[in-house]
Amino acid sequence: MTQNIKISPSILSADFSNLGEEIKRLDKAGADLIHIDVMDGHFVPNITFGPVIIKQIRKYTKLPFDVHLMISPVEKYIKDFSDAGADIITVHPEATDDLKRTVDKIKSFGKKAGVSLNPKTSITALLNVIDKIDLILIMSVNPGFAGQIFISDVLPKVKELRKIINDKKLNIDLEIDGGINFETGALALKAGANILVSGTTLFSGGSLQENINKLRNCG
Repeated sequence: MTQNIKISPSILSADFSNLGEEIKRLDKAGADLIHIDVMDGHFVPNITFGPVIIKQIRKYTKLPFDVHLMISPVEKYIKDFSDAGADIITVHPEATDDLKRTVDKIKSFGKKAGVSLNPKTSITALLNVIDKIDLILIMSVNPGFAGQIFISDVLPKVKELRKIINDKKLNIDLEIDGGINFETGALALKAGANILVSGTTLFSGGSLQENINKLRNCG
C-alpha cells in the first residue's frame, strides 16, 4: 500500500517559552501532525511534557496530536493523555506488561494506537498487535534527547515492516524519528517510511514552510 508522505514536526525543538505560537506556525507552514514527545525521566533520561501542557496547547491547532509516550508504567496514564487531546497515542512494548491490553485501552478512548520500537527492539515485539494498531514508530536514535545522530542500522527494520504492512494490506502508518534531516529522511522514505518526525532540522533556521516542504519531497 502506497501512502502519502506526512511530516510530523517535533515540538521538542520548538521555543518552549512561546509554544502556542510555535504550534500555530507549524500549522500555517503545512505540517500534517504535531509530534509530542512525552518523557518521564525514568523510562528515558529526560523529562518533557505532561497532560496539562498538552491540554493547554490543544486549542492552537486542529492538526492531529501525535503523542509518543516514553513513560513507564504507561497504561495508567493513557486516559490522562486521551483527555488532554492526544489523537494518536504511541507506546513502547517495554513500558507495559501486556501490550495488547494497552493497545485495547488506547482504542477504547477512540484514539489511534501506535507502537514504537527502539533501535535494538525486535519487530517481533509488536507482531501480536499488528492487526490492531494504526501506526508503527521506528526510533532511529536511542530515545531521550533531541539532536542525536541517525542510526542507519534501523533501515532494514523499516523495509521489513513496510513489506509486512503491504503483504497484509494493513492500514498502518510507518513513522520514523531520530536524526531525521533531508539526507536521512530520503533514506527512510526509500526504505518505506511514510511519516517523518523532525525537530532540529525543521527549526534550525530559514523558512519553516520551506523546510517542511523540502523534507516532504526529499525522497
